[in-house]
Amino acid sequence: MDENSRVSSLPCDDCSREDRKALLLRIGALAREYRGREGSLIQVLHLAQGIYGYLPLEVQRVIADGLELPLAEVSGVVSFYSFFSTQRRGRHTIRVCLGTACYVRGGKRIVERLRELLGVSVGETTADGLFTLEVARCIGACGLAPAMSIDDTVYKRVSPDNLEHILAQYTPGKEGEAV
Repeated sequence: MDENSRVSSLPCDDCSREDRKALLLRIGALAREYRGREGSLIQVLHLAQGIYGYLPLEVQRVIADGLELPLAEVSGVVSFYSFFSTQRRGRHTIRVCLGTACYVRGGKRIVERLRELLGVSVGETTADGLFTLEVARCIGACGLAPAMSIDDTVYKRVSPDNLEHILAQYTPGKEGEAV
């Protein structure tokens, strides 16, 4: 991804109307660059999500127009793949594994405790925009279940008791300050 495709750290919900319009124009130009290239839709969606922060219907419409594809095709791909989001996302994404090993070893308790600590349900973002809570079917740490990830960091043998310590590493002004 080139420098022009990088996004500010703020979700576009915090953008001014002019900033949103500029981002949509940038996404439209990007989509037109990929027009006619076989299999480019997923790549364009990834780039657009990086630019805008998520893929609401207005962004999907710009991509569909730029690639000359039906909006239904674009929306179908967005809704099929879990790494695309149609809702504003937090600065950090928490994914709790609920695959068989993690579920049996307490994954559901991890989700319940995170819901309490963050004040959100699965699929929601905290009011401060810091965390989005999701579940995953497997994150590849079955032998060290239950597991969860925050962004690209996997936490193994997680218990409800150590969640506050883990979250503090991502909270401004708290230990670690990995924000």
